[in-house]
Amino acid sequence: MSHNALNQQFAFLREIDRLKSVIRQSPLLDRSRKENSAEHSWHLAMYALLLHEHAARPVNLTRVIKMLLIHDIVEVDVGDTPIHSVSSSAAQSALEASAAARLFGMIPGEPGTDLLALWREFELGESDDARFAKALDRVQPLLANISTSGGTWTESGVTLEQVLQRYGPTIAHGSPTLWTVCEQWVRDHFAAQGGERSVASDA
Repeated sequence: MSHNALNQQFAFLREIDRLKSVIRQSPLLDRSRKENSAEHSWHLAMYALLLHEHAARPVNLTRVIKMLLIHDIVEVDVGDTPIHSVSSSAAQSALEASAAARLFGMIPGEPGTDLLALWREFELGESDDARFAKALDRVQPLLANISTSGGTWTESGVTLEQVLQRYGPTIAHGSPTLWTVCEQWVRDHFAAQGGERSVASDA
C-alpha cells in the first residue's frame, strides 16, 4: 500500500469521528442522556453478534456486522432522521446517497467501493443480510424506549398503532422471532400506560 493510500484511510477514519457528535432521539437506558450514532452502530453490531441465530433466513454474520457499523456513517453529513420524522423520504434518500458517495469515496480503491456497495445493499433491504440488519436497527431503539418507560415515545405522542406500523414490518421481515417478542413488549407497555391512546414519540 502506498503512503498516500494510507493517508487517505486515516483521513476517512478522522472524518467519521464526527459520528460521535450526531445525537439520536433514543435515550441511554440509564436515561442520563441521548445516545449518539456511533454508540448506536456499535450496539447494533453487538445485537447481530448475539442474535443472528434468530434471523428469518441464514445470514453472513460478518457482512451483517459490517452493514451495521457503516449504515449510519452518512449522518456525518446529513444528521439523524428519527423514524417518526415528517421529512420527505425521497429527499432524505438523495442526501444520504450523496453523503455515502463522498464519505466512502475517501477510501482508496476496492475497500471504498466495497463499503459503498454494502451500504447501498443495506438501504435497499432486499438481501437476507440486509433484512436482518434493518430488523436490528428497529429492535435496538424499540428496546431503548421500552426500557425507559416510553423514552422519547412518552415525550411526543406516537400511538400504539403507529409503533406497530413503523417497527413491525421491518422487524418481522428480518426476524419473525424477534418481532414476536418485541410486539408483546410494545403491547404490554401501552397497556400499562392506559392503552392505545398513550402518547409516544420516536426512536
